[in-house]
Amino acid sequence: MVAWLKSGATQAQFHGPTIETTRLILRPWKASDIAPNTAMLADPETARFITPDHKAVTNETTGWRNAAVIAGHWALYGFGMFAVEERSSGRYVGRVGPWYPAGWPGFEVGWGIAKERRGKGYAVEAARAAIDWVFANLAVDRIIHCIDPVNVASQGVARRLGAKIDGQAELNGDTVDIWVTERDRWTA
Repeated sequence: MVAWLKSGATQAQFHGPTIETTRLILRPWKASDIAPNTAMLADPETARFITPDHKAVTNETTGWRNAAVIAGHWALYGFGMFAVEERSSGRYVGRVGPWYPAGWPGFEVGWGIAKERRGKGYAVEAARAAIDWVFANLAVDRIIHCIDPVNVASQGVARRLGAKIDGQAELNGDTVDIWVTERDRWTA
């Protein structure tokens, strides 16, 4: 249960950046994103590539923790994955954006799109906006995209972004391909 504020009391709110694209809004996380993010992670195909243990999220508590970690990344570092919504409907699309927790192989811009929203180019559109934001606001010259070698869909997104494969890394006990987007090439 959420404890509601007493009348007249104030609570700190995070007011991070909001990015609008033609079809999407990339914005800070809010409590209403927890349920659709949890539903996205409940899909075994999605969980296979974006949960640390590759298992579907099957309970509300685990889904809440996942959203809290993503929102907490913003609080700790001042950047993180955006919640992405469809402009026309306001529906949750997924999460896309910068990610660099402890032990990560580099500064990443990653993506996770809900199964029912795939195939519309949303991952590419949102990732482009997030990469533009990173290069405009952060002192980063190299962005990685950690992609499972069998994740053909994410490889396609990386290619459409102009990323190039640049070796492999160990991530959570798995080998991932490291795709790279360089500032110089991106801004040229």
